[in-house]
Amino acid sequence: MSKDNKSYIELDVWKSARFLAKEIYTITSLFPKEEQYGLISQMRRCAVSIPSNIAEGCGRNYPKDSIQFFFIARGSVYELETQLYLSFDLGYIDENSLKEFLLKIEVSRKLLNGFIKYYQSLTNTTRNP
Repeated sequence: MSKDNKSYIELDVWKSARFLAKEIYTITSLFPKEEQYGLISQMRRCAVSIPSNIAEGCGRNYPKDSIQFFFIARGSVYELETQLYLSFDLGYIDENSLKEFLLKIEVSRKLLNGFIKYYQSLTNTTRNP
């Protein structure tokens, strides 16, 4: 499973991603209605993808399989970061909100990178007994 056999819902990496998704839902509710099927939908799917892929990765039997889902989650972090910049460019969020979200993104990215490294160390020890 994961570090110290914790359930994924106890992991900081998952909690951070879940909080980020909630915040994205909150901020996008203020976007113009014409973005309902555009940027709002894209950002929400992307934000939900992060904790969802962490959870799915934790549910895999082999660390190598898990890592693939963690990489997908990390890709979604970068995708969401880009969408936040676009939201700023379009005037949907102000500079303070952008900075605030970029800090949250950075926290999630660092936690995820550490989690990936941990799982990579499991695959290295599995391969080289």
